[in-house]
Amino acid sequence: MSTPSKIAVITGAGSGIGKATALAFLKDGWSVTLVGRRTDALEAALAEAGADAERGLAVSADVGNPESVAALFSKVQQKFGRVDVLFNNAGQNAPGVPFEDLPYDKWKAVVDTNLSGSFLCAQAAFRMMKNQTPQGGRIINNGSISAHAPRPDSAPYTASKHGVSGLTRTISLDGRKYNIACCQVDVGNAMTELAARMSKGVKQADGAIKVEPMINVTDVAKSVLFMANQPLDVNIYHLMVMATNMPYAGRG
Repeated sequence: MSTPSKIAVITGAGSGIGKATALAFLKDGWSVTLVGRRTDALEAALAEAGADAERGLAVSADVGNPESVAALFSKVQQKFGRVDVLFNNAGQNAPGVPFEDLPYDKWKAVVDTNLSGSFLCAQAAFRMMKNQTPQGGRIINNGSISAHAPRPDSAPYTASKHGVSGLTRTISLDGRKYNIACCQVDVGNAMTELAARMSKGVKQADGAIKVEPMINVTDVAKSVLFMANQPLDVNIYHLMVMATNMPYAGRG
């Protein structure tokens, strides 16, 4: 008798880290709900999984919208009946502008996606994990090295990622009695659409523009999969993955 595959929900799965992680989970035998704004990008990502795509489900959703998130997890419940892992990966940034010139709408858009979106998806997954049998699951939040050290002109992104760290800690505490583990992966420069500009040069604390080393998104995906595959009585509470020569130690 075959063992049923575990069920994962991955947001921001149409490209970058989310896509690479979804493909890694599918290859490892998981059933995966790929979540993003663009259905075409999600379906294209699924197509890359080949035969493993039969265990995938593409769902268009806005993680910053409570109704959209509720509809997403209703579809997960109907299709799979449970959720074992949520990877809160969807995120965005605002173009780097001086703090005093930052428009409120840019601030709000970043916080709505990075922090409120992580909260809404985590809350919906938490409720499912609490009520399913066997009880429990794992929530993996995508933080950032910016959750520890800011870059110049990055107030919305840095503040939201510090908020994600607080969210991780509180979910970890509140989930104990329901066998829900919560952890965080903090990623350095990975070659995604969001971070590709850093490969050409990025502003440093002293104002200089310097090229910074990058890592491949598949290396991030391996780290997330490793966290997900631990038994629920083991939690890799915090994992940081970055290029060896990235300027993190001593940044600023």
